[in-house]
Amino acid sequence: MQTLVLTALTMVAFAANSVLSRLALRTTDIDPASYVLIRLVSGAVILTLLAIVTRRQAGIAAPGGSWLSALMLFSYAAAFSFAYLGLDTGTGALILFATVQGTMIGWSLYRGDRPGFYEWVGLALAVAASVWLVSPGVTAPDPFHALLMAVAGVSWGVYSIRGKSSADPLLATSGNFLRAVPLAVGLSALFFRTASFPHAGVALAVLSGAVTSGLGYALWYRVLKSLTSMQGGMVQLSVPAIATAGGIAFLSEPLTWRFVICSFLILGGIGFAITAKLKLRTAPV
Repeated sequence: MQTLVLTALTMVAFAANSVLSRLALRTTDIDPASYVLIRLVSGAVILTLLAIVTRRQAGIAAPGGSWLSALMLFSYAAAFSFAYLGLDTGTGALILFATVQGTMIGWSLYRGDRPGFYEWVGLALAVAASVWLVSPGVTAPDPFHALLMAVAGVSWGVYSIRGKSSADPLLATSGNFLRAVPLAVGLSALFFRTASFPHAGVALAVLSGAVTSGLGYALWYRVLKSLTSMQGGMVQLSVPAIATAGGIAFLSEPLTWRFVICSFLILGGIGFAITAKLKLRTAPV
């Protein structure tokens, strides 16, 4: 039950992060490079302060994480931001979560995890419902921006996979954010001529970095220790549905029967696949 609640909170954070990113990049004049920089710096600051406060008695000598994980974090954040300059929401979400799914499930199969029939049924149901949910907004994507979104998906998949071996989720996430900051500074230096820092865009980037990215990713690293790579990939299929609900609640987007039905099918498919495996694990022999 604890894993279920924490996973749900993490997916809400991911969905909120998508809503904040789209809001900033679509409704303000902030440029993608500046948004990435502010987002990562904000996450690094809040996570470092939290790590110092909560681990003060442990005598922290150095941050956790690794340069490879930091590179994946930066690659995801940068590619995601620039990709949405040329993709609509539905197309971008479909490409992103398809590549995240492919990366994490492919790794799970490579490592020897063999999903059962009911897991595949639940996964197929959730994927089909996700495609149906975003299909009204899906158009033929621009190849360059589609490739950027695929890079974002693969990067996030690798970042998630590496999180399973994290001994201390908070220290690992704070270390990854700290290491990603100089990479973001370098990116901003390349695009300094187009840099723009409108108040609304900066506020959204800070909120995204400090709360839905920083704290959300630390919570995700903790949750991943209780999930297989395939389950970690599957549960993220719920994010587009939750993000759509956020758009309905905060952006006055219309509530449709398509959303209601798809959300039920997505969450039902994920729940069916995961509970089926749990039942198989606990069945008497």
